[in-house]
Amino acid sequence: MSDNRLTGDVSGAAAQIGAVYGPVTVGGGPPKRLPFRSGGVPPVVRDFQPRSVPELESLVSGGVVLSGLGGVGKTQAAAEYARRQWSVDLVGWVTASTQTSVVSGLAALGRVVSDAGDDEDAARQFLTWCTTHSWLVVFDDVADPGELAGLWPQGPDGRLVVTTRRNEPWALASDTSELAQVGVFTASESHAYLRGVLGEVEGIPELAALLGYLPLAISQAAAYVKRTPGMDCFKYAAKWQRSSLTKMFPAWAGVDGRRDTVATTWGISIEAADLLEPAGLARPMLAVMSLLDPNGIPLSVLTSEPVLDYLSSGCSQEVEEDDAAEALANLSRLNLIAFDADQVYVHSLVQKVTRDQLSGDRLPVLSHVAADALRRAWPEVERDTALGAMLRFNAGVLAGHAGAHLWHPDCHSMLFRAGTSLGEAGQVHAAVTYHHAFLASANRHLGPDHPDTLRTRSNLAHWTGHNGDAAAAKQAYTQLLEDQLRTLGPDHPNTLITRNNLAHWTGETGEPSTAAQEYTQLLADRIRILGPDHPDTLRTRSNLAHWTGETGDAAAAKQAYTQLLEDQLRTLGPDHPNTLITRNNLARWTGQTGDAAAAKQAYTQLLEDQLRTLGPDHPDTLTTRNNLAHSTGETGEPSTAAQEYTQLLADRIRILGPDHPDTLRTRSNLAEWIGEAGEPAAAAHAHAELLVDTIRVLGVDHPDTEMTRKAIARWRQKAGLGDTEEAEDRSAAADSGNHDQPE
Repeated sequence: MSDNRLTGDVSGAAAQIGAVYGPVTVGGGPPKRLPFRSGGVPPVVRDFQPRSVPELESLVSGGVVLSGLGGVGKTQAAAEYARRQWSVDLVGWVTASTQTSVVSGLAALGRVVSDAGDDEDAARQFLTWCTTHSWLVVFDDVADPGELAGLWPQGPDGRLVVTTRRNEPWALASDTSELAQVGVFTASESHAYLRGVLGEVEGIPELAALLGYLPLAISQAAAYVKRTPGMDCFKYAAKWQRSSLTKMFPAWAGVDGRRDTVATTWGISIEAADLLEPAGLARPMLAVMSLLDPNGIPLSVLTSEPVLDYLSSGCSQEVEEDDAAEALANLSRLNLIAFDADQVYVHSLVQKVTRDQLSGDRLPVLSHVAADALRRAWPEVERDTALGAMLRFNAGVLAGHAGAHLWHPDCHSMLFRAGTSLGEAGQVHAAVTYHHAFLASANRHLGPDHPDTLRTRSNLAHWTGHNGDAAAAKQAYTQLLEDQLRTLGPDHPNTLITRNNLAHWTGETGEPSTAAQEYTQLLADRIRILGPDHPDTLRTRSNLAHWTGETGDAAAAKQAYTQLLEDQLRTLGPDHPNTLITRNNLARWTGQTGDAAAAKQAYTQLLEDQLRTLGPDHPDTLTTRNNLAHSTGETGEPSTAAQEYTQLLADRIRILGPDHPDTLRTRSNLAEWIGEAGEPAAAAHAHAELLVDTIRVLGVDHPDTEMTRKAIARWRQKAGLGDTEEAEDRSAAADSGNHDQPE
């Protein structure tokens, strides 16, 4: 009978035993001998993946608090550690979710080491015994550390391991204990576990990623796949998209006797967080977060006015920003979220649990709350590229969850802002792709003649032009104008805006005279409809002046901008952005008339005022620095121009990133002035490096790509390095000033 095994506390008259685990007594009565190994230590699951918890592995005395999200495997890590400890007199396991259960667990251990009476006496005697013996005790699933004052075992030869969902080092860690965060599996740990259960099957990496590498979710999903006929990883993932977590993690899919699912595990945590002061705010805050990007939500979004108003609607008092911050802190205390100085993170499964619990009328409301919050937090001028990217990611996630709710009664402005942000960030091709999909949705939800659909067509045409296809932009605006004349009429503001943009792209296709004629007609209508001093009328005068200059009449352009500046100073004031733009344009055409020194002086004065009013990182300030560097070169200082472009390039990379079109254009200008400073070979080399990135970012057929090719040939020819294509002179350095102002 060598296969007989007994584990834990066993008593009886006789036993034939092959292997013994834990104290065994024959003849009845409680076990009273050491060493003792508690039978309450959970079994280590099959295919257990060892976790890297340095604080636990180095534990020889004192304590370690294993803190983490429900389902990350804290209990399993503690159980695996406990089952390896044979050098201590006693290994105890105490369920610590309440004060009562702790007292009961300590009392059971007290009766092992003493002839104690009631539970309180037995618990007290055990704590006294701990001060002079070697032991390991695990307090599993501590819910409220404050309830356990006076119940923590201590002793120089003792080790205490605590598992908890709470994340409060000031409450859980002491001078002799450390807080250890237990996270989700790594990708390799997830894959190893799934292969151990399912074998070498396809779809394991995809399934692990879908589940966010959460150990509990992975174990229950593996059990579901293994026990369901015809199920595999891909079918499970497809079913996941349309099913609740209750269906995907049913109770029968528990592992090794466990029946706590992801939903029930986190439901307890959410309830506990919602009870913390300020009570009743954690759950609705998590509901808003459930529709946003799990990999990072800007803190400014979650403390914005729309979120505060939503939180206030569910309680009897006005919720302020500090209250929202406290609600986030409470969610963090239960390890449901994590955050740093400016963003918040939440596991995707926590989000799904939360969404599954929303009532049917909540999703439309929450969708608009989250969209309003994103729009409110979105700066009109993006100077922080990381923030812009984070907002776009959140907008995309929200749009996926909200579906049609952001299209009623009209298209939410956040969807427009997300598309514009893509283009302004330099991702022009992505902006075109976005607006193609956006237009399809607008037609489906609103119909072809809805103002928001027409607006979307305008935005698509705009970014199509900036993506290098001016002819397609002109055609799109021509068709849009026909439909707006039919549906809105000739004097509607949006119709006039389209006429402005059509004239712009007409000029960009190589027809500056036609563009000037169209702006002349538009100006007459704007004066008639809006009056001579309206900002749109003044903007049309600016565009007319620009295209007048592009026809070859630089003097007329300079005169027109001089007159426009006088009127803008009178109506808008000296510091208005449009006034500053006109000064930029006037400086440009002053230079085009042959007075480079006056242009340089005008740019210098303009830069001082923009630094004062707009700041150093504003796009218009950077444009003026570009133009000032160009004028510096034109006045006979090519080396100084190259230095100024070098400094500008560093700032554009910092502000816009290396792939923004303006950054690429600055590299082009720098290369030009390096060549003009007497280093044609270096200029050819810089353009060659730029060509690789221009093709990657803008495409092989973009006008800037062709311009760079010609620049390479030109500078190679000047350097005597030979040429592979016809060299074509280029207008010194590309001038990225905001001359024409499409709307």
